[in-house]
Amino acid sequence: MPDTDLANPVSSGPNSAEARDVRYHLHGYTDARRHAEIGPMVIERGEGIYVYDNSGNRFIEAMSGLWSVAVGFNEPRLVDAAANQMRKLPYYHTFTHKSHGPVIDLAEKLISIAPGGMSKAFFTNSGSEANDTAIKLVWYRSNALGKPEKKKLISRQRAYHGVTLASASLTGLPNNHRSFDLPIAGVFHTGCPHFYKDGLPGETEEQFATRRAEELDALIQAEGPDTIAAFWAEPLMGAGGVVVPPATYWEKIQAVLAKYDILLVADEVITGFGRTGNMFGCETYGIKPDIILLSKQISSSYLPLSALLANDRVLDPIIEETGRIGTLGHGFTAGGHPVAAAVGLENIAIIEERDLVGNARKAGAHLQAGLRALADHPLVGEVRGVGLIAAIELVTDKAARVALEKSGQLGALANVQLHGNGVICRVIGDAVAFCPPLIITEEQIDDLLARVKAALDAVAAEVL
Repeated sequence: MPDTDLANPVSSGPNSAEARDVRYHLHGYTDARRHAEIGPMVIERGEGIYVYDNSGNRFIEAMSGLWSVAVGFNEPRLVDAAANQMRKLPYYHTFTHKSHGPVIDLAEKLISIAPGGMSKAFFTNSGSEANDTAIKLVWYRSNALGKPEKKKLISRQRAYHGVTLASASLTGLPNNHRSFDLPIAGVFHTGCPHFYKDGLPGETEEQFATRRAEELDALIQAEGPDTIAAFWAEPLMGAGGVVVPPATYWEKIQAVLAKYDILLVADEVITGFGRTGNMFGCETYGIKPDIILLSKQISSSYLPLSALLANDRVLDPIIEETGRIGTLGHGFTAGGHPVAAAVGLENIAIIEERDLVGNARKAGAHLQAGLRALADHPLVGEVRGVGLIAAIELVTDKAARVALEKSGQLGALANVQLHGNGVICRVIGDAVAFCPPLIITEEQIDDLLARVKAALDAVAAEVL
């Protein structure tokens, strides 16, 4: 088993990878002061669901990197797809009527498998860029329709939609706003659909869903229906804590949006390509979006790739406006990169050929059952999830649904123990999230579950 502490840059030597990382590298989502004290965990190689650090320790990568490595960490077909395309056409763009084979093939493939009658694909390089592009196109569309006042956007508390200025504004997590002067004007947040945390005493799931829909309706009315352009949402919330929507939630939310002719943008950056047991999370929850945003598992993150898919309701006015102006003044140098597109195509082919969506259902049911078997553990308040994405909400008082005095402290203790038991996961406050590669087997899930239970037992012995 690996050591419970991350490598210390001082003890590792002044010219070690750890020390040089501290000296030269500013990390995202990291306490830079703390990083200077403990240094990085340096990952050297991957194999299936496992990664290995530079001391040779093996870890179950139970988060697929960042919710994203569907086919595992050493898939040779993706390596070959990248190398072959690199030799043929290592780069080209899609500006000013230019195109290339891989991006055409990928656009066609995505439209053919996407739900909701999508019409065209626009390619970007990250989920943040896809979300930012969607914001710009929604605004562009409103202007094209002669409705310049219809620009406000509604997202949800605890949502995650990216980190660029506009997409981070849609994100409903305080640490993505603090000291960044965010959110920008015109972005509003309605309530999070987490029944366990936000349901009222005696309230049923359906009553909670009704209340959330009524709150959305009230917000729209308060701001003015003619000023609201779009509602942004993940089918299932990921970085907000793996929040599964309660029964009837999506049916009621969509009824409100239809009532006021508001676009629905489905952020499938985490849920797309099989994670929930269907190819798309929209299929799992009966969502009929106008725009779908994709990234992460589109290429298993072997190369940066993301996409925006939109239907004709969105695109028709936009296309007309580009004719009036003479161009669509938006795009990225590497958007639709031929090597990334080739890898994305091969990645989707692997998902389909190996029925990894089916494995997400079958192995996912095994994971969900195994985690729910921990419900009686003294630290487990709630187990939630679907397919191969799940979370355990940690508490020290089940009746009060509270953890330790400082939010996130219990989760941090669990993270140390999980790391010591050879598991990389994601701690979100006091929730421990799991999102293993879609290739994981039931036997590997049993191994993961045993390690999780051992970690929870160790934490319980420490705090209870």
